[in-house]
Amino acid sequence: MTAPFAADARTPAELLRAALGEDSARPLVTFYDDLSGERVELSVKTFDNWVAKTANLLQDELNAGPEDRAALLLPAHWQTAVWLLACWSVGVTAVPGGDPAEAALVVSGPDGLQAAQACSGERVALALRPLGGRFPQRPDGFLDYAAEVPGQGDRFAPYSPVDPQAPALETSVDGLPLKLTGEQTVALAREGAGRLGLERGARVLSTESFDSWAGLEAGLLAPLAAGASVVLCRNSAQLTEEQWAARVEAERVTLRLP
Repeated sequence: MTAPFAADARTPAELLRAALGEDSARPLVTFYDDLSGERVELSVKTFDNWVAKTANLLQDELNAGPEDRAALLLPAHWQTAVWLLACWSVGVTAVPGGDPAEAALVVSGPDGLQAAQACSGERVALALRPLGGRFPQRPDGFLDYAAEVPGQGDRFAPYSPVDPQAPALETSVDGLPLKLTGEQTVALAREGAGRLGLERGARVLSTESFDSWAGLEAGLLAPLAAGASVVLCRNSAQLTEEQWAARVEAERVTLRLP
């Protein structure tokens, strides 16, 4: 029986490091926004570079650490995937769709800025524009991620090693809360990869939100645990079956979810 990908990984960040060591040039995250027409493809190496810069921003500029919780008011987007892995690289607990008032910091897209103001800690805004562009005008009370991240270092090392048994993720399953350590997150991701039949090199297309375990599993964690890659599609409800078929063929998708 073939050993699972990155069998010794105990945190999601270690899964990414394993992917980087195996084949850094292969695609990891491909993103479509069918409203703007944007398509972005990030190799493992490029994705890891974004994660490193974002983790440095978190740790050095936002003073975030292992006991902090980050509310992520973001859609299923390539930059959301970056923020999730950055949180796990630092040891910050990621809370997609979480209550900003109960978090040490909040990271928000344009649609969540009003709700994000409830956070008394650091606030970061993502314009979610093509090519990672900035806001035309920075929202009051927020850092503009696109303006802050380019100057961060391309390599990251946490001040202290991330504990695999420390809290890492707060999400939900069928509307019920689910709190996971890094080790548990990896274990569930591997379980999901097995259930979905994912193997190294698989290409998973997902349109699901990252605000629940189902979306995180389909659009990031199960493919990462399998040595596979993802195609995230946003604002795609208007696509016809013919357009979907063309995308599946063009992206060499092996599994479409949902």
